[in-house]
Amino acid sequence: MKKFMDENFLLASDTAIELYHNYAKDMPIIDYHCHIDPKEIYENKKFKNITEAWLYGDHYKWRAMRINGIDEQCITGNASDYDKFMAWAQTISMSIGNPLYHWTHLELQRFFGIHEALDEDTAPAIWEKINELLNGEGFRARDLITKSNVEAICTTDDPIDTLEYHIKLKEDSSFNVKVLPTFRPDCGVEIKGSNFLSWVKKLEQVSEIDITSYEELLQALESRVRFFHSVGCRLSDHGLDVKVVYAETSKEEAAAIFTKALEGKGISEEEEKKYKTYTIRFLGKLYHELGWTMQLHIGALRSNNKRMLEKIGPNTGFDSINDACIAEPLSRLLDALESENSLPKTILYTLNPKDNYVLGTMIGNFQGDGIPGKMQFGAAWWFNDNKDGMIEQMKALANLGLLSRFVGMLTDSRSFLSYTRHEYFRRIACNLIGEWVENGEVPANMKLLKNIVQGICYKNANEYFGL
Repeated sequence: MKKFMDENFLLASDTAIELYHNYAKDMPIIDYHCHIDPKEIYENKKFKNITEAWLYGDHYKWRAMRINGIDEQCITGNASDYDKFMAWAQTISMSIGNPLYHWTHLELQRFFGIHEALDEDTAPAIWEKINELLNGEGFRARDLITKSNVEAICTTDDPIDTLEYHIKLKEDSSFNVKVLPTFRPDCGVEIKGSNFLSWVKKLEQVSEIDITSYEELLQALESRVRFFHSVGCRLSDHGLDVKVVYAETSKEEAAAIFTKALEGKGISEEEEKKYKTYTIRFLGKLYHELGWTMQLHIGALRSNNKRMLEKIGPNTGFDSINDACIAEPLSRLLDALESENSLPKTILYTLNPKDNYVLGTMIGNFQGDGIPGKMQFGAAWWFNDNKDGMIEQMKALANLGLLSRFVGMLTDSRSFLSYTRHEYFRRIACNLIGEWVENGEVPANMKLLKNIVQGICYKNANEYFGL
């Protein structure tokens, strides 16, 4: 019997052990998609206790706690931080098989030197030990980043964001980790969104362009893209949640639809498709011109529990997987950009694993321009970033394309303790490749395997994003 989460955790063969410890373990991290607050990095946030660092804003954990019967007061309510921590300790001991179990204990080990399992019995002493460390020096936000060997962080930012803290961090010579914005224009694409018109007003203010027409909206969006670029942005991100849409349309049609929205008139489903299609195509051309990478996150069904949405808001653990058909509209959207020679580097993520082979084959249609892996099948995302989900995503990519050109893992997290997810991924990747070697499916050529493993862990992303 192996020891609980020891140094060879998830590594089932001698080859896997060698690949991870010799080649993967110490590679830097490029965390190219996350939801960290750049203000907290700039101000070098000090956490008052482990609950603040671990549970504030973490809807993954909140969801598990609700399943375990924890009262909402101890999740998002007014219970004390200690009571919330104890509720999480009660939950984590019931979470075997869930990636949260492994993530939690990796974070305890790597950041705080705690190797015992967290449960209701060990929780009080762990609470005291971690909080003593957090109240000392060496455990602020920047410390957690540098301890994790992070080289670059790409946050997720609305076009109306001033990027104040990205600019300040860029000018701060005392911190050598790149903290770069990512352009997330969903509020300007979702024309039927409840806050669309108020968002347009804010875009007017920040862009200093009066938006009375679609042409002026596009001018304002372009001005923000170029501003983001000046601050170091090299990625965009679009949440195509309910379904991917595409409709043949013209600028004139999109302009008429936008005018209807400004006038408070209803927008039909077909009009919505046309507006979204033209707007995304317009932005895609800009991304291509500037050498950016476009990310498309596909397949989330958000805020399913309307009562809880009204009570505590969005992004609180009431989202799930959508089962819409995506292949044809996605193909037409990508092809529309490709036909004008303006398809940017693109990463496609699916929340529904049924679409692994859809995306795995779709990227093969639009590779080229001499860019290794120009089109990427993105890392196992959200409900899929578990052991089985990661393995299935990598197997699909390997079966249909080139796993060796994969840009690897990201945290997609709001927590400064989540960088161990890169370790989790690296162990799983090394074990998968090690299994192929042990089975005689891949030669035991360590020079070749070193290049592949280090590429997946770091080098491919470093070359691909050009940060």
